[in-house]
Amino acid sequence: MTSTVESDGETNNKGSMWNLDQKLDQPMDEEAGRLRNMYREKKFSSLLLLRLAYQSLGVVYGDLGTSPLYVFYNIFPNGVHDKEDVIGALSLIIYSLTLVPLIKYVFIVLRANDNGQGGTLALYSLLCRHANIKTIPNQHRTDEELTTYSRSTIHERSFAAKTKRWLEGKGYLKNVVLILVLVGTCMMIGDGILTPAISVLSASGGIKVNHPNLSSGVVVVVAVAILVGLFSMQHYGTDRVSWLFAPVVLLWLFLIGGIGIFNLWKHGSDVLRAFSPVYIYRYLKRGRKENWTSLGGILLCITGTEALFADLGHFPVSSVQIAFTLVVFPCLLLAYSGQAAYLMNNLSHSRDVFYRSIPATIYWPVFVVATAAAIVASQATITATFSIIKQALAHGCFPRVKVVHTSKKFLGQIYIPDINWILMILCIAVTAGFKDQNQIGNAYGTAVVIVFLVTTLLMILIMILVWRCHWILVFIFTGLSLIVECTYFSAVLFKVDQGGWAPLVIAAAFLLVMYVWHYGTVKRYEFELHSKVSMAWILGLGPSLGLVRVPGIGLVYTELASGVPHIFSHFITNLPAIHSVVVFVCVKYLPVYTVPEEERFLVKRIGPKNFHIFRCVARYGYKDLHKKDDDFEKKLFHNLFIFVRLESMMEGGSDSDEYSLYEQQTNQSRDGILNNGNAASPNMDLTMASVDSIVSVISPSRGSSKNEVDELEYLNNCRDAGVVHILGNTVVRASRDSMFYKKIAVDYVYAFLRKICRENSVIFNVPHESLLNVGQVFYV
Repeated sequence: MTSTVESDGETNNKGSMWNLDQKLDQPMDEEAGRLRNMYREKKFSSLLLLRLAYQSLGVVYGDLGTSPLYVFYNIFPNGVHDKEDVIGALSLIIYSLTLVPLIKYVFIVLRANDNGQGGTLALYSLLCRHANIKTIPNQHRTDEELTTYSRSTIHERSFAAKTKRWLEGKGYLKNVVLILVLVGTCMMIGDGILTPAISVLSASGGIKVNHPNLSSGVVVVVAVAILVGLFSMQHYGTDRVSWLFAPVVLLWLFLIGGIGIFNLWKHGSDVLRAFSPVYIYRYLKRGRKENWTSLGGILLCITGTEALFADLGHFPVSSVQIAFTLVVFPCLLLAYSGQAAYLMNNLSHSRDVFYRSIPATIYWPVFVVATAAAIVASQATITATFSIIKQALAHGCFPRVKVVHTSKKFLGQIYIPDINWILMILCIAVTAGFKDQNQIGNAYGTAVVIVFLVTTLLMILIMILVWRCHWILVFIFTGLSLIVECTYFSAVLFKVDQGGWAPLVIAAAFLLVMYVWHYGTVKRYEFELHSKVSMAWILGLGPSLGLVRVPGIGLVYTELASGVPHIFSHFITNLPAIHSVVVFVCVKYLPVYTVPEEERFLVKRIGPKNFHIFRCVARYGYKDLHKKDDDFEKKLFHNLFIFVRLESMMEGGSDSDEYSLYEQQTNQSRDGILNNGNAASPNMDLTMASVDSIVSVISPSRGSSKNEVDELEYLNNCRDAGVVHILGNTVVRASRDSMFYKKIAVDYVYAFLRKICRENSVIFNVPHESLLNVGQVFYV
């Protein structure tokens, strides 16, 4: 947010002190130097692009790159009956890789990122900024001034404006969009369970090729041992070993590409006829239902594409595009073409065609690299699952769980212990339960195709509301995407009873948890919003609030970003005393990926100055981590003291009766103080200011007024006397006349989730000796 405050000729822009005349008279040679520096930075970034593309291989493309391990087995689980079927299957693989990962995702969907962040929840955040579809209405107009709150303006008579009004005007559509996003998110979590299972099991299957007498149980045991080790190492984070990921995946891609060239040379290049789409028609016509259901196996060649978008966060879009088009795409085409050439002469080897097509002299080195690549692919999806859960937490769609920051260099590298062990148990259960790549592949394909469909539906809204594309372009994109994805979806429906039910059950369980938690969160917020205390009631109590004001500061935590919470009135009507200084603290998450530190806190005064009541709103993005340390309290008081200094320096009438609540401020007063840069008048209402605007007017040349010193000393004395954290413990219960399913959801499921999730006191790192819980019950 760029806020400007002017006092005695001094102005500020993003925290830098400028004199207006000096800025206008800036020499032209300085401007030219600035432009030269911008050009150099752009050139330097271009030089870094190839390096970033190389690094993206290990994080983004591990899953997609390991698909050749198991694709042909899942297409032909019972062997190949006709050589022409191999050509038809290869043709489907070629055009599936071209249409979905290359055209749809790499060149279209990746452009729909939220400031570099990908995934279904990132798309949802982008939509929430362009239309009022967020189900928790805790946003304020000042949030839209954040530097990271980017959104485009919509013409009132445009198709985008009509779509926006349609979405905002019907309440049930907000829930439809939310459920759609949650379904995609739950399927991505299922992907985090199935990817390690099928990748590691397929790589471990190479042992049996050279030792045919080994039982399948040995392969499963080896796979389970690798999985246990993989999940047990998660708490160390990927920072220490991530430098290995890119070379492992690059070596793997070059190996499978080279083996493909070798097989084309050895077994003939007749399979290259598959580049003609005619063979797709012949394949589907010849085999009818059997070949149609084999599309579920062909779908596996594009699994990992959904992770490509979800793992976008650490790399620019152009580097990911370069890595795919120059390295991943050609290597995968060569790998599949080589396997098809081998399979043409060995029709019965479809079960383990990858390992059988490897030259004998490099068999074991390739086996080692394949296992390492499978581990890297699994690590990427596990890390993506942690990020997805973190985003869901910020949107109020997942119970509060412990989030550990594993890297000091990279904010996005996190570890969630509870989720890690749940993933491990489910992953081992899938691996040991199915014991077969084919059934796990059916499950994997079901999860992936549903994510594709959800992404397509969300992209329709993105193209209309964000990009404002012509309806013809939207129609073409939607039509082509749905034709391909619905075709695959119809094929996986035939395999629901052959393992495809697994992701549906997993997703249903997570969807129940996430939606019930979100429902309870929304109801709690609505209760606080509708039962908040009026300002007139507070003013009627007088400066002492009708109580004994004891030394100290009371931090009252609330979900409300405006108004006085009901918990406060509940507290003061049951206890005869309150602290000398009261600060209402609201921690809220916004639909942005991050909130810059200098824009995080908003501070305002509630009531006249002698009431000593303030509000502090701390704003976070879905990528920001609320660390468990003392920084939050220190920063809160630091910004409170700065606010008092600003208020005194602006002479905004500290004894005025014109103080208003957060939501009652006029645009005129805000614009006058924060934006226009005009001198403040004695009548101006300075009830809120952001940190960057506060800091901007603090100049060493200005002295502190006596009133400012007195209040700062008073606040410091109250802080020294002790800080008490007052938290509300709101219990949600279903009303007596509720339907039975609502009673089950609220009284049992939500109550159980509240019981096992982390308390707010732990999240805010509140010492037990300074904690005061205020309980209240309400019925929905």
